[in-house]
Amino acid sequence: MIRLKNERQLNGIRESCKLLSAMFKDLIPLVKEGVRSIDLDAFCHEFIVKAGGRPAFLNYEGYPNSLCVSINDEVIHGIPGNRVIKKGDLVGIDCGIDLGGFFSDAAVTVCVAQVSPEAQRLVRVTRECLDLAIAQVKKGNRVNHVSRAVYEHASKAGFGVVSKYCGHGVGFDVHEEPSVPNYVGPGPNPRLSPGMVIALEPMINLGTGDVRLLDDDWTVVTKDGSLSAHFEHTVAVLEDRTEVLTQWEV
Repeated sequence: MIRLKNERQLNGIRESCKLLSAMFKDLIPLVKEGVRSIDLDAFCHEFIVKAGGRPAFLNYEGYPNSLCVSINDEVIHGIPGNRVIKKGDLVGIDCGIDLGGFFSDAAVTVCVAQVSPEAQRLVRVTRECLDLAIAQVKKGNRVNHVSRAVYEHASKAGFGVVSKYCGHGVGFDVHEEPSVPNYVGPGPNPRLSPGMVIALEPMINLGTGDVRLLDDDWTVVTKDGSLSAHFEHTVAVLEDRTEVLTQWEV
């Protein structure tokens, strides 16, 4: 069931997104050569708790950390550890905050130092996919309008679109209905209505869209070992406009 949010609830989600955006502003400059992924997680956890929030991912269905850090061929859900970030890495950071029962979610892929031209292009196109998806989030459109915008742009660029994982509703929980795939399929295709809050998240691979799950039961990697990029914003459907609730700069 899709749960629509009233103005009071939207304001609570806005505050959660505002806090998450502030965290990303401070976190992104820390994603650099020589830093361990676990150090990024520690920063994230401390920032959220000090601000009175709760890391939404921590212990969610058993996930052990506050932040997802996915490097190079890791698509999503990379578990932070002692791995050291290197020059030329693509580092995806994904985080959510529970602030008084209102949830936010966002992700960004950071290029560490000088990455390859093909990696730069992958990141640029994935970011463009998110922008095109946001442009389709408006009252009266359907989920497939969003999905088609992502799929067509990524496919035209020659990249693989991950179909096994998708965007989703958010606001009262980490994941809610509706699912928002990055491809047009035979599943539910609800109309976008005022009060809907959704997390859009294109996951685009340099090779095919096929993925596999590692033995840790969380980290999703590209099946062919190619690079992957991931961007995500939380957005709200309003009567007269779309509001992008999260922010980050790269």
